[in-house]
Amino acid sequence: MSEGWAPARESGTEASTRANVRIVGTPLAPLALPRSGVRPRKIAPDVIASALPGPGRDRLANGDVLVVTTGQQPGLFTGPLYTIYKALSAIALAARLERAQGGGAAVVPVFWVAGDDHDFAEASHASFFDARGDLAEVRLRERPAEGPLVPMAREPCGPEVHAALARLRAELPDSEFKDDVLAWLAAAYQPDATLADAFAEALHALLGARGLVVLRPYDRRIKQLAAPALLESLGVTLPDGYTPVLLEARLGRDRLRADGDGFVTRRSGERFTRDALERIARNEPDRLSPNVLLRPALEAVLLPTVAYAAGPAELQYLPDAAPLYGVVAKAGGAGVVPQAPVPRWSGVLVDARVEKLMARYGLSLDDLSGRPGDLETRLVRETLPPEAQTRFNEVRRALEEQYGRLGEVVEGIDPTLARPVQSARNSAVSATRDIERKLLSSLKKDNEALVRQIARARASVFPRGEAQERIVTVASFLARFGPSLIDQLAQEVARWADAS
Repeated sequence: MSEGWAPARESGTEASTRANVRIVGTPLAPLALPRSGVRPRKIAPDVIASALPGPGRDRLANGDVLVVTTGQQPGLFTGPLYTIYKALSAIALAARLERAQGGGAAVVPVFWVAGDDHDFAEASHASFFDARGDLAEVRLRERPAEGPLVPMAREPCGPEVHAALARLRAELPDSEFKDDVLAWLAAAYQPDATLADAFAEALHALLGARGLVVLRPYDRRIKQLAAPALLESLGVTLPDGYTPVLLEARLGRDRLRADGDGFVTRRSGERFTRDALERIARNEPDRLSPNVLLRPALEAVLLPTVAYAAGPAELQYLPDAAPLYGVVAKAGGAGVVPQAPVPRWSGVLVDARVEKLMARYGLSLDDLSGRPGDLETRLVRETLPPEAQTRFNEVRRALEEQYGRLGEVVEGIDPTLARPVQSARNSAVSATRDIERKLLSSLKKDNEALVRQIARARASVFPRGEAQERIVTVASFLARFGPSLIDQLAQEVARWADAS
């Protein structure tokens, strides 16, 4: 990242003015600082060597420390916004916990780049808002369905990354920040770089100066340290019948199932003896990796983690990992303590145009989160002359009342005609509603600009009907608002952490 791109240190007011965007917190759960029995300790040199160099790594290497961790599988152009929110949450929580100690051990934020992940379809695309404000997507390529499930730590970006960057250049809105954003991404996402390394470099360039340690646990040095714990975990059978250990075999990364005195891969059906897996652990440790439940226990072996900044899914499954901590402790991880899961910060970026529209019509984010068309209809309905709405209501009340009286008379004479009367009443009421719908449809045509504005605002904060943070890459917003957006986000997340 160029020197001019490094985020400035501004006050909240200045950052808000420059970024021209409002940040709305959307808490995942109440935040409470963890009470953990984790003790500070020195980090193994090989773990430190697997982190990208910077002030965070320097602090990590400086004696007994604690860490706050978070992590994510690699994504193209740093993936969705919540990746950045996770990293900023770890930074803010580490600072908050260090202050709470009152001069105790340093608490260092660490981002665990899950480069063992093999979901190429998830990692190979990024979504952004184009110059028109429409949601667009860039994708590197498709992995053949029969192709090996190669970990992102060995999956190159490939030459397609040039086309992806060119598409961003062509379609992102022009601004004074756009060239720097593209230079930041291009420096990391090179054809020969793996998706994991490119992701790590980009994240480090963005947040490393803030003290974030970007850790590459797929580095061979960490793999060798983790091998004993992985071998010990082969003795665990999960409810689905498989172990929590994966092996890269003929069809790529594959689950292992105990079978007699050996193990069999789920997809390729290859058989491995225990001795064979031990040889792989010694000579090719890169081929072994933990599943999602074993990963946090493995992290606790390598790092004195006092808290983990987790997303919604992680908050649900992390408690299920508890039995595995005792297993890895048998492999030389004595004193391993489960890290406390803490909900990460969550939020929505509301730009000035959407903010102005919301203020004009008294809207909230909840209003924009509804089913497409409902809000537009409600607002258009409010443009109906009061007399028209009054007349529709009067007609419906009159129909209900008169048909009700008619029904009483008819039922007293011939009860079999009560249902036809009710059907006639429903048809008459439905006819008035049909007229009202046609009138509203006509008004919508007269208010096309408003309907378009609402649709565009909804797409901005709930693209494809989903949370903004789960869809759009941070590069989309940095290109519009510049590096002060990171300052503003960091300040909001710090306030969230300090309020606990």
